[in-house]
Amino acid sequence: MLGRLNIGKHLAAAALVLASQLATAADRAHVVVLATGGTIAGAGAEAANSATYQAAKVPVDKLIAGIPELAKVADVSGEQVFQIASESFTNNNLMALGRRVSALVKDSKVDGIVITHGTDTLEETAFFLNLVIHSDKPIVVVGSMRPGTAISADGALNLLDAVTVAANPQARGRGVMVVMNDQIDAARDVSKTINIKTNAFVSQWGALGMIVEGKSYWFRKIDKKHTLTSDFDIDRLKELAPVEIAYSYGNVSKTAYEAFAASGAKAIIHAGTGNGSVADRMVPVLRGLQDKGVQIIRSARVWGGFVLRNAEQPDDKYGWIVAHDLNPQKARILAAVAIASGYDAAALQKAFWEY
Repeated sequence: MLGRLNIGKHLAAAALVLASQLATAADRAHVVVLATGGTIAGAGAEAANSATYQAAKVPVDKLIAGIPELAKVADVSGEQVFQIASESFTNNNLMALGRRVSALVKDSKVDGIVITHGTDTLEETAFFLNLVIHSDKPIVVVGSMRPGTAISADGALNLLDAVTVAANPQARGRGVMVVMNDQIDAARDVSKTINIKTNAFVSQWGALGMIVEGKSYWFRKIDKKHTLTSDFDIDRLKELAPVEIAYSYGNVSKTAYEAFAASGAKAIIHAGTGNGSVADRMVPVLRGLQDKGVQIIRSARVWGGFVLRNAEQPDDKYGWIVAHDLNPQKARILAAVAIASGYDAAALQKAFWEY
């Protein structure tokens, strides 16, 4: 009799533990990790190799399994969307990823999304999603500067931090974020500034917040349009307009500009010196392209600051556009989305002020 009572007590205790675990699991946010490749999924030949390695080697299930602490933060599932190095990303990749994110944020069972990505074009993908995804659910893009096989690998903590942010209700409505090196940055503002250090990503207007020992600390919000307030929508976007970037320098020639126009570019981002400056001999070239229907957008090759309209060049007179504080690669993303959405020059300039 006593034995049966003890068994009953053990069963009751086990049931309570199981019920507690199930309740805890139900309370945890469901975060989907969409893997696209990059260094965070890379592997080197030796543990001392932090800069020499092959990107896009480790599948998403192994990434998640290698970080058991994730289970304490959220209910995490993974999908392998691509397995490529990010310098090979195309407009088609952006569209496919955007459509998958859009479908997931509509799922009531999904609370947040994390996208693992190579760092070379991470800021471009993050900004694209920031423009075209209509949701206030946290969307976090994360990468690493060193492969997981390196002694000083940063990917595991970056991914844990990214999931922590994506699972946090306080992260809702802040736009698409980039989480790396304990820092939470706005997709709109952040840029890769160096290629061999873990603190590679910097926002000239400051971070949104920090993650310290699993806790998020917030400092500011973005005032520009994004996600729910954006006029762009991936579900209405069929393709991205062809937009190219031409880099300016001393003794710059017209070759690249004319070649881009001849290949069908709808806009050319002029990555100018200083304040988006245009060499005197290039002014008639760019004006001629503008007359042929190619939008000319003045950005700057320098990091930081912004291009002033009607400074250096009479933009109003020529019908040119200035990229404001967006660097050339992000200016290309906004122009490609806006032109594909039917924006003319005036609407395009307005978009550069607002986004």
